[in-house]
Amino acid sequence: MEFDLTWILLGLPIVFALGWVASRLDLRQLRIENRQAPRAYFKGLNYLLNEQQDQAIDAFIEAVQKDPDTSELHFALGNLFRRRGEYERAVRVHEHLLSRGDISAADRARAQHALALDFLKAGLIDHAETALRKLEGTSYEQQAGLALLALYERTREWDKAGEIAQKLEKLDQADFGARLAHYRCEKALAAWKKQNDPESAQTLLEQAIADAPRSPRPRIELAGLLDAQGQAGRAFDELARLPEHAPQALPLVAAELVRIGQASGRLPQAIDLLEASFERAPSLDVTEALVQARQLTGTDAAQARQGYLRHMRQEPSLIAAGRWLAGQELQPEEARATVQRSLEHAMRPLARYRCAACGFEAQSYFWQCPGCQAWDSFPPRRIEEL
Repeated sequence: MEFDLTWILLGLPIVFALGWVASRLDLRQLRIENRQAPRAYFKGLNYLLNEQQDQAIDAFIEAVQKDPDTSELHFALGNLFRRRGEYERAVRVHEHLLSRGDISAADRARAQHALALDFLKAGLIDHAETALRKLEGTSYEQQAGLALLALYERTREWDKAGEIAQKLEKLDQADFGARLAHYRCEKALAAWKKQNDPESAQTLLEQAIADAPRSPRPRIELAGLLDAQGQAGRAFDELARLPEHAPQALPLVAAELVRIGQASGRLPQAIDLLEASFERAPSLDVTEALVQARQLTGTDAAQARQGYLRHMRQEPSLIAAGRWLAGQELQPEEARATVQRSLEHAMRPLARYRCAACGFEAQSYFWQCPGCQAWDSFPPRRIEEL
């Protein structure tokens, strides 16, 4: 039987026509899907602008289903999950991105950073630390370092925090000397109070002073340590150096300066230091310390309390007025006590310290804000004096 080429020649145009029709159908479907994907994306963006996160998530999920290879949609969706507190879903999205082999190195680093933020927000400290460590050598290294620094400060791992601070100092030329001094102070306090090792504590504090001579905390902590060991003279010497290196911090230790000055027989020198500080910048703490010091030297109490009036001439102060009134013999006594109670109530909020970074207020001075964890964010002056 001979093979008839006629059928082949007749069939070729038919096959070609069918292929062309199929390709057109596929192209049309592709165009429809491509139109639908951007539409879902922009719908999600519109919901975001209107702060409708639930609807935005639904729209982005729809867009991802239509175009699963678009990494930007995955990033948007993962960030939305994290903002809503759905950390497990955010982790799954970012881990899916990391598992893909077709994303660029920049997107891989971005996904790793996003995953670390997911773990941080979820409170998974160990996972967050591991994820942040993987960002070393990427464009997110500095951001990861700052996050690690905050993490180690929160967990009070001062050695690791110091290591990160030194790396960050080399990266962007920022000065972390004061923060490193705080870390050594924290380690010194732990050695002194918890481990009963004052010698190690003293070594750490002296090293902190050498590394950050203008940081007031190491000198103040060292003075407290020396005083507790019965070395009042050396403790006084450390506090006496504050006006040279950190004069703004002297009000924080004004009362201690008077007490240690009396114990070491150097009360007149303490008064001179406090007078110089008051002349430079009037302070309620310095004023109170001067009143106390003059009474200790034998000055009449009424005359010593004139210091409150001097302060009020320099800076009007409700607190100073209350302190002065507390020592006055006014008649009738019942009226004086009533006025005194009112003044005490009114001046209590004004005697606090306030964080300059977040506004957290406290009766005691903090080197690190309990609210925002910032270091040295409390001005060494009461709210009334700001």
